[in-house]
Amino acid sequence: MRVVYVLMALSLSISILTCIGLVLVYQRVLDLTTRINQFEESTRQSLASLRDSVENRILDLNRRISEMNLTGGGQAIIIKENLTAPEFVYEEVKDSVVLIKATVIVETFFGRTYSSSEGSGFVYDSLGHIVTNYHVIEGAVDVEIFFPDKSIYDAEVIGQDPYADLAVLKINPGNKTLHPLIFGNSSNLRVGQPVIAVGNPFGLAASLTTGVISQLNRVLTAPGGRLIPRVIQFDAAINPGSSGGPLLDYSGNVIGVTTAIASATGEFAGIGFAIPSNIAARVVRSLIEVGKYEHPWMGIAGVDVNMEIARLMNLPKAYGFLITDVTSGSPADKAGLRGGTRLATLSDGSRLKIGGDVILGVDGMEIFGLGDLLAYLEEYKRPGDEITLTIYREGGKMDVKLVLGAIS
Repeated sequence: MRVVYVLMALSLSISILTCIGLVLVYQRVLDLTTRINQFEESTRQSLASLRDSVENRILDLNRRISEMNLTGGGQAIIIKENLTAPEFVYEEVKDSVVLIKATVIVETFFGRTYSSSEGSGFVYDSLGHIVTNYHVIEGAVDVEIFFPDKSIYDAEVIGQDPYADLAVLKINPGNKTLHPLIFGNSSNLRVGQPVIAVGNPFGLAASLTTGVISQLNRVLTAPGGRLIPRVIQFDAAINPGSSGGPLLDYSGNVIGVTTAIASATGEFAGIGFAIPSNIAARVVRSLIEVGKYEHPWMGIAGVDVNMEIARLMNLPKAYGFLITDVTSGSPADKAGLRGGTRLATLSDGSRLKIGGDVILGVDGMEIFGLGDLLAYLEEYKRPGDEITLTIYREGGKMDVKLVLGAIS
């Protein structure tokens, strides 16, 4: 019987010791879990602190670089974050967009008189160059620049191009620190891409609207009568007074210069247009350096080929640009290009000279219409360059070499 009691006591002791051991192990596990959690929280806070420090340093670097004065002409180089919200972009650019007021000469039936014009513009460099539209300052005798901080400067027109609807003004900034915007690459744009327009519609300074690119490669008639290729179509609201303001991507880069709207009333109806940054950058640089920009010129007039024209001329396909007229003494005339030879009445009642050469390609690239031809010449060629045109004449294709001139 005593042996039984001893065994029972021994069993009870083992059970108690086992429970104590399990409790100790459980306690150690809890301690280890707590330490792991503390380590994770400490690591997370350290990474967050490091991230904030890096972001603050980037912002500080942006500010310092944008405040640097350039010693010569050209654009400021600004390192920018990949911004993702309109409010951030606005904070970056709001001090760079200006209101322009001009006193202009107007020719009327009763003679010359004076009127006023308002538009927008933006800072190009720290030397005081301001970019705007030609039609904003066309005929101007006095121009004033108004900054968002309510500072006002007299401006001089140092270059203008009616064929691209662009102009460059110059102010003396004195001690004022300017914040130049930079041009992006308009060749990388996509339909549906979000955009931001900043300007002064109806004189309401520093207004922001947002939208998307609704189409690319439109062709727009400039005040000088020449067609501007690769125009950006967008739906961010713009109105009179917005002309000359920047069209921006979500990184704050200028991808276009706002220039016109499509409207029957003169107010925004859902379609706006901007001169692409790749064209604007070249023109602005030339206006600053030499006061003008020479556009390549061929000396032809005509229309894009449609199915009716193709049928009337027995063309194998309905594409290309039909030459109706060739300017005497022009590069096209010297190259032997031919205009229309006979009048034809189209189904809409209009009359057109047909029978001339049809341009199908340039330097090996197919041409579906005038927009394609102008886009290629504006982006890749200059006056004096030689091009090879592929044309359709008298039932067959042939190549014609042409040396480009400069538009007068």
